Amino acid sequence: MEESNSITRKSASNLALAFVLLPKAKRAGMTALYAFCREVDDVADEETVPVETRRIQLAAWRADVLRACTGGSPEFAVNRELQPIIAAHKLPFALFDELIRGVEMDLDIKRYETFEQLEHYCYRVASVVGLLSIEIFGYSNPACRTYADYLGKALQLTNILRDVRTDAERGRIYLPLSELARFGVSQEEILRFEYSERFEKLAECIAARARHFYHLARQTLPPEDRRSMVAAELMGSVYWKLFRKLEANRFDVFGPNPTRLSKGHKLLLIFLSWLRTSLGTLTPNYGTP
Repeated sequence: MEESNSITRKSASNLALAFVLLPKAKRAGMTALYAFCREVDDVADEETVPVETRRIQLAAWRADVLRACTGGSPEFAVNRELQPIIAAHKLPFALFDELIRGVEMDLDIKRYETFEQLEHYCYRVASVVGLLSIEIFGYSNPACRTYADYLGKALQLTNILRDVRTDAERGRIYLPLSELARFGVSQEEILRFEYSERFEKLAECIAARARHFYHLARQTLPPEDRRSMVAAELMGSVYWKLFRKLEANRFDVFGPNPTRLSKGHKLLLIFLSWLRTSLGTLTPNYGTP
């Protein structure tokens, strides 16, 4: 697990932060999965590399993880470390393929016309990670799969709201163009980092979708599986606090520094999640009115 541990340590990801609440074996499994996700995402985002080269690199990752899933001999160190996790939890190649299809969308698509198109992207790059993760966490009720889908979309929409400026710097606008038109916000305004009351209303519309998915995740998580989903629930708590912070700032996300939670705030959320689990208080603490 040397390569996967190194990748995870270098990351400041909220997802990696949640692993601290997991038993050692599950923590190792999630570290390997996270490293895979990080690697393919970094390939897609490396804009100093020509698009066609990145496409070839992602095809190589697809072929290599297929070898890992089918008992072959993976070439990439991360996939070699991931292979026993795949076997132990019966992680299907179809989900890894779907995830790679999601990051491949960023090679070609800089705009989404509708919410439906954006939601498909969110499913591939976020919900699929959740669907793989819950297999490692372990669950008894199949409704956990629906929970993972909803929570993934809630987290990804929160990311999109937070990263409007960062994405615009890359020439990307994830907010659906149909909604930009509805609220009278031009693409040029976003690319120039211009905040307005019209943009605030647009962001509130996206936020309403995110809030809806948080609520659905909260309602869908089966009570009997809440303890095993403790890391996912921590993720929900962290992103919900970030979501509320964005709301409090009226979605003014065009400043040079993205909205974040402090390290102390995250550590407090970890402690509270651990305490809630220890005390058997397993009701989700996100998605409230």
